[in-house]
Amino acid sequence: MREQPYDFDAHVDRTGTNSLKWQRYAGRDILPMWVADMDYAAPPCVHSALRDRVDHGVYGYTLASDELIQVLLDRFRELYSWEIKADWIVWLPGVVPGLHAACRAYSEPGDAIVTFTPVYPPLLGTPALAGRNLIAVDLVLRDGHYTIDMEAFEQALTPRTKVLLLCQPHNPVGRLFTREELEPVIALCRARGIVICSDEIHCDLLLDGQAHQPVPSLTAEAPGMSLTLMSPGKTFNTAGLNLAFAVIPDPALRRRYVNARKDIIPTPNALAYTACLAAYRDGEFWRQALLAVLRRNADIVCEAVSRGMAPLTTTRVDSTYLAWIDARGLEAKHPYTFFRNGGVGLSDGTPFGAPGFVRLNFACPLPMLEAALGRMTEAVGGRG
Repeated sequence: MREQPYDFDAHVDRTGTNSLKWQRYAGRDILPMWVADMDYAAPPCVHSALRDRVDHGVYGYTLASDELIQVLLDRFRELYSWEIKADWIVWLPGVVPGLHAACRAYSEPGDAIVTFTPVYPPLLGTPALAGRNLIAVDLVLRDGHYTIDMEAFEQALTPRTKVLLLCQPHNPVGRLFTREELEPVIALCRARGIVICSDEIHCDLLLDGQAHQPVPSLTAEAPGMSLTLMSPGKTFNTAGLNLAFAVIPDPALRRRYVNARKDIIPTPNALAYTACLAAYRDGEFWRQALLAVLRRNADIVCEAVSRGMAPLTTTRVDSTYLAWIDARGLEAKHPYTFFRNGGVGLSDGTPFGAPGFVRLNFACPLPMLEAALGRMTEAVGGRG
């Protein structure tokens, strides 16, 4: 089914819907540009499928359909050039529970979990909640983009480091790490007996025609020591329906993972499976239209920051709809508060491991984006 053209710049009123994003600043003149959900309606094919499922009237415990599994297998072959098998898939209610399961499956209390910072806050918080120790290794900015410091990574590892929580494409810096960047990471982890759990939830939002390759598919050794977590939630704006999945090629790793989540992490619900099937089967036309809008918005953000917000700096993202902005030059104690007082609600960099930075969600209609950037420009210009 071919989707009809969609106007991503049309206003969708989310007030009164208990939206997490909009409720934070309810009643205040602050534009919410923080949490990673989009101010776009999900694809019409998803709406239609959900209406049909609701009309059935029974919402009991539900399994993934054979059609959904086949659509997923086809998707991996066509988009990622990776042949996966149905029994490699472990269904989850979200990527974050999947991270917790990985920490518990592949390490013991007192072991260490490593990740690259700044990073999506649950990757920083998960180890402590599992009784593990966190090792944070800073990404470095080279030639205008963030990359992995292999020397610092190797030096940070300990004999008790058991899991690498990787974000690929990376949130918040927006990098799609290349094969050349990741192969040394995989080799080092293999040599040290470290399992790689790769959060790839943003992999279908590559802005400039790159091809995503899941981490377990990158080398001959990777399938035996890694797993990937994915979800339609970010791409098709269905995060509130709570569905994700792990792809775990190695049987031993898969058994440990399934045992770690048993009776603790539930499976997705009936409507989540319905939305996932519709999005993956019928939503490609919509996704391509979305990518064109996100490319435009990413360029607008970069231009606005470079043109009128000195001393702020940012980098053009490869993926996601999130701009990572270095606001340390403001010399403001809390840049998040500075911009909130100027009428724009951004994500504070501190929970990502980077005080002095802010993250801006640019997946919104153009009038809202322009208004937010205008307010930020005015706040920066008037700080004296």
